[in-house]
This record gives sequence, C-alpha cells and structure tokens, in this order.
Amino acid sequence: MNGDKWTLVTPDMYFRALGETLQMLGVSLVLGSILGVVLGAILALTRRGGVLQNTAVNVVLATVVNLIRSLPFIILLVAILPFTRLLVGTSIGVWAAIVPLTVMVAPYIGRLVENSLLEVPAGVVEAARSMGASPLQIFWRFLLPEARGSLILAITIATVGLIDATAMAGVVGAGGIGDLALSYGYERYDGFAMVITCVTLIVLVQGIQALGSALARRYRRR
Repeated sequence: MNGDKWTLVTPDMYFRALGETLQMLGVSLVLGSILGVVLGAILALTRRGGVLQNTAVNVVLATVVNLIRSLPFIILLVAILPFTRLLVGTSIGVWAAIVPLTVMVAPYIGRLVENSLLEVPAGVVEAARSMGASPLQIFWRFLLPEARGSLILAITIATVGLIDATAMAGVVGAGGIGDLALSYGYERYDGFAMVITCVTLIVLVQGIQALGSALARRYRRR
C-alpha cells in the first residue's frame, strides 16, 4: 500500500510506534507489578486482623495509594515531570513515559493484589500459623499460591488499563501508537492511520484479556 496514496504512515513508522508502545507497556508493567505486589502484600498483611497488623503503616500507605489513584493519568504525568527529569534526564520520549506509567499502575495493581489476597479463606492463614509458618512463609507459600488465579486476572486488568495510558502518553511526545494516532490520524486527518491504530489497540487488548483469562482458569483453585 503506497503511503503517498493511502496514508502518510509508512510501515517503518507504524512498526516503530508499535515497538515503542510495547516497550512502554512491558517495562512499566514489570516495574509496576513488582511494586504493586509489594504494596498489596503490605496493605493486606498490616490491616486489622492481618498477619502483621500495623494500623499506622496501613493507614499511611493506603492514603498514599488512594491519592495517586485519584489523579487522572494525564494530570499525574504532568505533575511528576520534575521527578521524571530527575530519574531519566528528560520529559519526552519512551523512557520519560515509563516513569509516570509505573507510578500510575503500581498503586492500581497494589489494590488489586490486596483484594486478591483478602479473598483467600481465613482458614488457610490459621492452618499456616498452626504449623509455625513465619509471616513471610505465610505470604509466599500459602497466600500467593491460593490467590494466583485471582492475581492473574488482576494483572490482566491492570495491563489493559496500562495500554490505555500508553496511548494517552503520546499526547506529550512519548511516541508509540497514541502519538501516531494524534499526529497523523487527528492532526493530519489521516483516516487510515486512525483506523490502523485503533485496530492495533483492540487486538492488543483482546489478546491480553484472552491470555489472562485462560491462565486464570488454568491456575485458579476450584
């Protein structure tokens, strides 16, 4: 398909944008998942009646998580620009977008992980305690295995939300599919560019959702 005839977007431009989106998605998802699991574990374990009950820690951490989750991504992205520049030395580009994406998704995953851990029957924790398991062992060997199906679904939901955020990151020059849609589909009235970016995002979301659901069904304890 000739770019001059049908669209201003060349195959090289499209695949570069797709690669940037996947890079933003992959790096921020890994970092956000690590931080999110830690946040969720602390929130679940330190709540009232938890294995490591600590009201002060729980309240402070829950407040910080709620504050970050209250901000729309585009506002969060702009608000932490100084922090982004401090970490990566720039406020534009893929790596500059990864910082706010990680900050956005980590608390979101944290809450989902907390909810997944709280779904584990109390009897599992009591059985672990009766066997003399330490708090770390209770979390690692009992809570996580019991909640893995729910955790997979939680990560899947977070990944879909992260795809939406990577598209919005294109507004501030982060590159990726979102930037392609804005720069060509919207500003230059390139209908084909808009269609191909929409189709790409739909395929990504549907594929990730299908994979996550299949894995959750496989590992969920019945």
